Amino acid sequence: MTAIASRRRLRELRRAASSRLGGRSSKWDSALATLTRALLTFVIVVANVVGAAVVFVGAVWVLPTPPVTDLDQVRLVNLVAAGIYVLVAVPVGIVWGNLSLRGVLAAARQSRAPTDAERRIVLRGPVRVGLRMAFLWALAAVVFGVLNLRYSGLLAFEVAITVALAGVTTSAVGYLLTERLLRPVTARVLQSDVPGRPEVPGVAARALLAWALGTAVPVLGAMLVGLFTLVGVGITARELAVTVLGLGGVALVIGLLVTVLAARAAADPVLSVRDALARVEEGDLDVEVAVYDGTEVGLLQAGFNRMVAGLRDRDRIREAFGTYVDPDVADHILAEGTSFDGEEVEVTVLFLDVRDFTGFAEGRSATDTVASLNAMFERVVPIVHGHEGHVDKFVGDGLLAVFGAPRRQDDHAERALHAALEIAGGGRRDSESGLEIGIGLNTGRVLAGNVGGGGRLEFSVIGDAVNVAARVEACTRESGDAILVTEPTKQAIGDGEVEFEERSAVELKGKREAVALYAPRLDGVGVGRPPQVQ
Repeated sequence: MTAIASRRRLRELRRAASSRLGGRSSKWDSALATLTRALLTFVIVVANVVGAAVVFVGAVWVLPTPPVTDLDQVRLVNLVAAGIYVLVAVPVGIVWGNLSLRGVLAAARQSRAPTDAERRIVLRGPVRVGLRMAFLWALAAVVFGVLNLRYSGLLAFEVAITVALAGVTTSAVGYLLTERLLRPVTARVLQSDVPGRPEVPGVAARALLAWALGTAVPVLGAMLVGLFTLVGVGITARELAVTVLGLGGVALVIGLLVTVLAARAAADPVLSVRDALARVEEGDLDVEVAVYDGTEVGLLQAGFNRMVAGLRDRDRIREAFGTYVDPDVADHILAEGTSFDGEEVEVTVLFLDVRDFTGFAEGRSATDTVASLNAMFERVVPIVHGHEGHVDKFVGDGLLAVFGAPRRQDDHAERALHAALEIAGGGRRDSESGLEIGIGLNTGRVLAGNVGGGGRLEFSVIGDAVNVAARVEACTRESGDAILVTEPTKQAIGDGEVEFEERSAVELKGKREAVALYAPRLDGVGVGRPPQVQ
């Protein structure tokens, strides 16, 4: 019950490790180290005791025994020696194992980021535990081989090989269990940095280990039986049946255990990445995988975290672009880079300006003035975007918007008109800010592309059509209209639901001929109604 409670507590600490990678308290680190030490000690002791019991049962009742003069005495001597060795080796193994984990658990208690040496100690901790267990079992194989040499050379060989094979299996199981139990500690030291290459045996080594313990060890046992037969050791049918059943049982139980441990060691990190990937696909970019594997699979976990961090940075860049750069331009830059070759295209330009802004600002503080402008733009910009227009720039108290670039639109003139009608909202005074506005629309060919130099670029449109739109807006001050459009814009719109009233032609600065102007009826049927977006 104590071991079960300890495992439950460790699982809780693992969940805490996954959710609190950003900052841990020293109290949590100390609890993690203490529970890890206790559970590792329990698991290693039980594994070794079970391994010793399996060896004794196999040597006495499963494997055929070479002929000796006094078999009962041999078994008694080996039983006493095994008990003495276990009583001595287990405490030594505990102390020695704790010494190998001292650096590991010390690194877990550190509230600071671990050094490279501390990280290496943690990653190689399971290997150290497995090697020290293997040393004790190798020593046992030598001791029991020498002990039985006086009875029979073949018996000494059988016992030594049996102990060695059991030691290999027990050490491998101890290695895999230690690696699994140290995952919270490994995640702790890999949270700040991950090595550039695997520090411990990888997936291929784990698969080879599973094959060796699940297949090679039982096969070697069967070969040992065949060897005894060849050298003249008499084996009855019953002894052969017992041997086959015993070796088969070992192959099934130990092979399954080791295969499951090796498979989970490789599959768990991959599953964690898969689950995190599913959350990323749902739009959650705050997900982070706990890196607890020192193999190439751990590099995969770390690579996933770097990928998501890159996506978060890209998302922040896109958000910043959306604040300072028009979304259409930001999307184009992120998709194709900053190489924007100029292209001549027909567009409709919307120029909006505030009337008598100097007089408006004169009696107000700069803060109130800017707040009023922002309130107007806060309403105007979404309207432009709603009709799929592009806000080219803010010009003081005015705004220049383009329909038809960078996103190509066949109905750019109609979109621009409906945007202007929605902005005007049935009158010249902006409903949010109280500012009086005028809007000029003009359609023509412009050069759309990057403008700037010295490392500073902006997407803009340049051409006579832009200048004319600004001049037309200025004419709204004289005509008293909220919106004026030119003849090319009226022709591009065609006969539709919006009616136009002709105004007197005016001479614009820089134009040789007078320009015909039209004002849409703000009380018409189509006021503020946006066109259908395909």
